[in-house]
Amino acid sequence: MNLFNVYPLYNVTPVKSRGSYVWDDNNTKYLDLYGGHGVISIGHSHPYYIEKLKFQLNQIGFYSNSVQNPLQVKLAEKLGKISACDNYNLFLCNSGAEANENALKTASFISGKKRVIAFNNSFHGRTSAAVAVTDNSNINAPINQQQVVTFLPLNKIDLVKNELEKEDVCAIIIEGIQGVGGLDEGTTDFFKKLEIVCKKNEVMLILDEIQSGYGRSGKFFAFQHHGINPDIITTAKGMGNGFPIGAVLLSNKIEAKKGMLGTTFGGNHLACSAAISVLDIIEKENLIDNVNTISAYFLEKIKEVPLIKKVKGRGLMLGLEFEFDIAEIRKKLIFDKHIFTGGAANKKLLRILPPLSVTKKQIDEFVDALKGILNEKS
Repeated sequence: MNLFNVYPLYNVTPVKSRGSYVWDDNNTKYLDLYGGHGVISIGHSHPYYIEKLKFQLNQIGFYSNSVQNPLQVKLAEKLGKISACDNYNLFLCNSGAEANENALKTASFISGKKRVIAFNNSFHGRTSAAVAVTDNSNINAPINQQQVVTFLPLNKIDLVKNELEKEDVCAIIIEGIQGVGGLDEGTTDFFKKLEIVCKKNEVMLILDEIQSGYGRSGKFFAFQHHGINPDIITTAKGMGNGFPIGAVLLSNKIEAKKGMLGTTFGGNHLACSAAISVLDIIEKENLIDNVNTISAYFLEKIKEVPLIKKVKGRGLMLGLEFEFDIAEIRKKLIFDKHIFTGGAANKKLLRILPPLSVTKKQIDEFVDALKGILNEKS
């Protein structure tokens, strides 16, 4: 059997990792400033994380959600405390797409309606409703297009109000900071007005924090920069540091009903153990403080690079926008300088999503490498 060939692959085979570095099968060391799409939050192969997973695996790795699992309760309590979202309830699943799928389903259950408002350049996942609210026709199959979705530009509240007046919308879904779309985000004024119009029209406001959550923006969730309280929050990537886990945080005003949502693997013992250890490390190592310290340093240091048109994003969810396509720069960073970075739908944007534990020295390494490549280009 061959693999179903859907991924464009760089010719690099990582076999070992630690902190902000990975090594390939030739023992070449790479600085990882992408973290596998922002998944690596606490650093690769953190010893405490490994210890907790090993311990749990030696106890019980999995049983279904038909029995009690105290680790789920522990995770909910810890997540509520650290994120300051203890007025929400937790539903555990396996991925960001699944989290968004369940968030949209809940909104539709509650309202009895089915149209969703999403935003231009959004990315919310690849499952049925999640891909339907993703603004990319290349990954949206005809079977997904039966979902009723309206895409609007960011920061145009009058257009949102016009759609809500039609009284058929169950939810508005928006990323705290757009990821794949290119690091655009709503203004504080826009987020505050979204919250108001959603409440007025009894429409669920869903904040997709799959990539922008777990401290990456400099606050636990990116929406917290704007002082709002969404009805539903979804998160995943940084939650398990590579172990598959996702979550839906639902306002405690939303009533749960038996059988309303469900999952076989979601919230299993190993996943919960991984997620609890991530929160322990974020707390013990003050990683959100580190995000803000390193972000400020990065923004100052990157001024040494003259060809950058704009720096987008917040915290350690950053994008460097150039006047030209950056595909060749990414290749040179990987193969000549041994540094992983990311691309975006915006082909002129270089994405930076390092572990939250990244250091100033590692930022210096990246900036020096980028300057060297751009000097060669000019």
